[in-house]
Amino acid sequence: MTMDSWRDSSGLDPAADLLLQMDIEGGEYAAIMSMSDKLMRRFRIMVIEFHDLDGLLETRPLTHYLPLRHRIVAAFTRLLKTHICVHIHPNNVSHQVIRENMACSPEMEFTFLRKDRARITGYQTEFPHRLDYDNVSHKPHVPLPADWYHQD
Repeated sequence: MTMDSWRDSSGLDPAADLLLQMDIEGGEYAAIMSMSDKLMRRFRIMVIEFHDLDGLLETRPLTHYLPLRHRIVAAFTRLLKTHICVHIHPNNVSHQVIRENMACSPEMEFTFLRKDRARITGYQTEFPHRLDYDNVSHKPHVPLPADWYHQD
């Protein structure tokens, strides 16, 4: 089932804004890429847990069939056409991966706000935010890598 077929069968008001909360264990990339532009623009807010983000650090040759890194970049590029990222929370279920001085948490939760609803007045630079809590209380905290947020 695609997001568009779900919408078509849901009986939702065709003009109403929607909120998306997605945690589908790696299926989020295909779901985002298969979603119509029309449906993408209906989501006022999207909260998505992305998996396998350490794939951004993979070093496989580009000759492999659509490496994970390219699927991740394509999904984020698509999302950022209509939405801005307003929050990122690393999930501490896994350890941070570091390759060639770059850090990435394999799972992170992102909140996106549709651009027509956004008014950016500054950037957060202190993490974790006071409302952030670790996903697993008995595991070490995983910081948000500095590469993942705006720095002046």
